[in-house]
This record gives sequence, structure tokens and C-alpha cells, in this order.
Amino acid sequence: MVDHLRSPGFLRHIQACNWHDLSGFRPFSIAGVTVGQVRVGFMERLLTLGPPFVADQGGIALHPDLTDAPSRSRAVASALDRLVAAGVIRELRREMYAVTEGWGQPTLMELDRAAIPYFGVTAYGLHVNGFVRQPDGIHLWVGKRAMDRGVAPGQYDNLVAGGQPAGLSLADNLVKEAWEEAGLPADMALRAVPVGAISYLMEQDKGLKPDILFLYDLELPADFVPRNTDGEVERFDLWPLSRVAASVRDSDDWKFNVNLTVIDFLIRHGWLTPDHPEYLELCRGLRR
Repeated sequence: MVDHLRSPGFLRHIQACNWHDLSGFRPFSIAGVTVGQVRVGFMERLLTLGPPFVADQGGIALHPDLTDAPSRSRAVASALDRLVAAGVIRELRREMYAVTEGWGQPTLMELDRAAIPYFGVTAYGLHVNGFVRQPDGIHLWVGKRAMDRGVAPGQYDNLVAGGQPAGLSLADNLVKEAWEEAGLPADMALRAVPVGAISYLMEQDKGLKPDILFLYDLELPADFVPRNTDGEVERFDLWPLSRVAASVRDSDDWKFNVNLTVIDFLIRHGWLTPDHPEYLELCRGLRR
């Protein structure tokens, strides 16, 4: 990893989430619309499968005879099963994400969550910063992820966070994730205030993560204690904002993208001010 990504400071987390080299990727298209980027090696493997994949102007596309989302989804799902059987993809999640030209646009197909980075398509999610106002200032609820998690085991997380599956509204997903991850009843979860979105483009071993996260702030009563119900979080702690900020600035103890959601919270709540030397780069970097 590049040395500056290991140096102390807030900005390194944004740099880490936006490290990528697109020279080794080629466009993935559906019905003439570029919806992702695939590694050259993975593209070549897909083309050996034949239908539903075809070469397309230096990249790869779905066969034009697949003219609607259901037929495309079925054809790609069948191809993914073959890739899992061959050991190219380890396993599928059996949770489908919508592949679109952009947020709010028609679904071109649905793709298993595990395959999203292999195809480099944009994935959406939501993150909730749960906080409490106390006499000495704002305190943030911090989740400690369970050690058996496939992603970021033992690292710190937001009160609530989750990907956005196909066929579910953001509000419905918020309610679902809030109950599963923090034991929040629906009426309390729906008090969360949407406060914007952050985005990043991160290269990983599997491929690209061009993610967009919708952010929410949820002010909670002092007597509420979150309780995880799905095993993802082993405990919650309530930290003063100064401790949260110092941990993000000086450690790598947080899930990679949660660093960004916390930095955004610190800016919006006035803890990180324009006097900080990284302030403008942080503001720009949170929105790729």
C-alpha cells in the first residue's frame, strides 16, 4: 500500500477508499449502457462461458437478445453458478442488488450481492450515525463488529449500516436494518434524518467498489441502549465525539467506509472545522 495511506490523519481513509487503477479494467454494458467495469482477466473468463456474455467494443456486454431485466437476471445467475462451481467466485449471498444506469433509474437486471465488485457496478447502502446529547457534548454509539464477520471482523462500525437490496425502499431497508443491527423499533428508526450521501471508488481483489452510501443522523434518548439481534455486532459503546475523532484519526480500527461516514459527521456537527489543514480536501473527497 502507498506510504501516505498509512500516515496518521483523517484524509488517508478517503485516499484508501478511492485507490484504484482503471487501466486493468474494461467496461461492462447492458443494452448499450455502461453499468460497470470488469478486470481484464475476469472479462476473458466470462467470454469463455459464451451466452449471456459477448465481446463489445473492447469490453463486455450482455447478449442483445436479453431484452428485459428478468431474462438478464436469470441468465447471469446461471453463469454465476458455473463460476462458483469452478471456484472463480467463492460463494453467492443470495441477496439481489439492482443494476441501473443511476439512482432512481429503471432496473436493467438484478445481480447477486457477492458478484457486485466482480462486475464493478454501483452499489448503494445506508449508514446511521446514532448519537446522544449529554452535558459535555455529543456522544456517538459505536458498534464492535463480531469476529466471525467476513468483512472487517472486530472493527468499529456505525449504529446501523447495510446494503440496499433490490425491491426494497430506503425507508423499509432502514427499518429492517435498524431492528436487526441495533434493536431499534420502527417508530424510532424512522426518526432518523437523511443528511446526504458519500461516494467512493475503491479497487479490491475482487474488482471495483463504486459505492454510494446514504447517510442518516438519529438522535437517541439517553436511556436507550442498542441491542444487536443478527450476530453482526458483539457490543455497542457510547463514546464522546473527541474519542471517536481521535480513534479515526490515529488508528485503522474502523471498517474502511465507516471512517468516511464518521468524518462526514464530524464536519457537519462542527467538530472538524475549516481551521483543520485537511478540511477542504476532506469535504471534496467524501463525494467522489
